[in-house]
Amino acid sequence: MYLDIHAHFAEEGYDVTEELARIQEAGVEKVVLASDTLLHSQMHALLAKENAPFYFTAGIHPSSAGEYGEDAREGLSSLLTHPKCIAVGEIGLDYHYPDTDKPAQYKAFCAQLALADEAGLPVQIHSRDACADTLAILQEHKDLLKRGFLLHCYSYSPQSLDDFLSLGGYVSFGGVTTFKNAKKAVESVLACPTERILTETDSPYLSPFRGEKNTPANIPVILSRIAQIKGVGEEGLKEQMKKNAYALFPKLG
Repeated sequence: MYLDIHAHFAEEGYDVTEELARIQEAGVEKVVLASDTLLHSQMHALLAKENAPFYFTAGIHPSSAGEYGEDAREGLSSLLTHPKCIAVGEIGLDYHYPDTDKPAQYKAFCAQLALADEAGLPVQIHSRDACADTLAILQEHKDLLKRGFLLHCYSYSPQSLDDFLSLGGYVSFGGVTTFKNAKKAVESVLACPTERILTETDSPYLSPFRGEKNTPANIPVILSRIAQIKGVGEEGLKEQMKKNAYALFPKLG
C-alpha cells in the first residue's frame, strides 16, 4: 500500500473524480490532505467525508499566521474531533519572504502545538529557512509533542536531522529527491533511519516531472527513488512506510 502523507487539494483546481481514479490506478490507497487555513481545513474535511481514500489535517500555515485567533481556534478544535482528522497542521515557521511577521508565526505555532496536545493529536510541521528557530520552539515545547510530529518536505542539512529525530520526529520526502540538483535531499535520505521516513508529494507542488502539476499518483515514483538512494527493496520499503505512518498517525488506521 502506497501512502501520500501530505498533499493539497482545496482550491487547487483538481477534478476530484478524475484524480481519484489516477490515484487508485497507481496503487495509492490513502492520501492526507494537508491544510493551511481554516477554510481549507473545512474543505478538506468535506472531501475526506465524501471520499474514502482521503484523510486530512487541520491547521493554520505560518504564512497565514495572522488568521489565527479565537475564532480560528474554535473552528479548528471542532474539526480535530472528526474521525478522519489525523493531525494538526500544517503549522510552523516560514522565513522565506522578507516581510515575514516572525512574532505572529511564533505565537500561532506555539498555540497550535498546545491545541494538538489538548486534542491528543500529532502535528505536521512546515519549516522553511527557519531551522534554528523551529528546533528551538520544539525543544522549548517538547512536553507538547507526546503524540509526535512530522517535519514535512525536509529541506535542511543531514547534520540537523538528528536534532529533530531526537525529539521523536519523523520526516517526509517528496519529488525533490528526484531532482538532479537535490544533493542535500539525497544526503538527508541516506542519513535518516528508514523507520522515521514517510512519503509525500506536497501536490500540486514539486512534481518529479518538471513542468507538470503534481499528484498523489506520483508516490510510487518517489518511493522508488528513496529505495534506490537507500539501497533497499521497494516492497520492503513500502511496508515500512505503512508502519511508520500508522505509528505516527494512528487515526489513519
